[in-house]
Amino acid sequence: MAVIHHTVLKPTKLELLTSWLPTRPWYVGGAGGPEPAKAGGFRLDDPQGEVGIEFMVVTDTAGPHPAAYLVPLTYRGAPLEGAEHALVGTMEHGVLGRRWVYDGCQDPVLVAQLLALIEGRVQAQAQSTSDTPDREVTRSCTGDAPTTSFLTARLTASAVDDRDGTELAAPNGTTLRLRRLLTPVPDDEPLLPPEATGHVAGPWLTPAGTRERSLFAVLFTAPRT
Repeated sequence: MAVIHHTVLKPTKLELLTSWLPTRPWYVGGAGGPEPAKAGGFRLDDPQGEVGIEFMVVTDTAGPHPAAYLVPLTYRGAPLEGAEHALVGTMEHGVLGRRWVYDGCQDPVLVAQLLALIEGRVQAQAQSTSDTPDREVTRSCTGDAPTTSFLTARLTASAVDDRDGTELAAPNGTTLRLRRLLTPVPDDEPLLPPEATGHVAGPWLTPAGTRERSLFAVLFTAPRT
């Protein structure tokens, strides 16, 4: 299990995101720049113990309406070769030293573990506590599970951002869609599109302090019509 170090980060994660969020097509904030605040999320473990994997939810009140974003991040002790375009920034960790922070949708370690979570082979971990499962994060996978080793490189290489999120598509028709601009799902509405074959969902807090639940990622294992 990953060890969570409660230490000083320079710059902080939110400071890095203040510069990075406005560069994304799914950012809907105002011209004055974002005011991100941590609102939830979870972690996954890297089986090799080398890469930190965090799915962070941040809220932003800078625009005309409050917005919530899903920001998957990876933390590495050395640059990820060929991923310069996915670099969010670098920071100094009080225990681990220099860390390279990447948009996790373009990091094969995160994508592999996200697929493993959808398939039920790993469990979501608490965001801020070591060795503690997060049982509020839900997942499902119906039908035949995808072959993770086959898909990871293809999905990572295909990551494309649009106004709602990030889509990763493999040549065999498998598509992994991450919701970046989060929309709460009411209890009386279906969580998944009818053609979906897997998902990850979880809770987060609004700036007003209310608790919402959103779909984080959706898996499609056949071409969509």
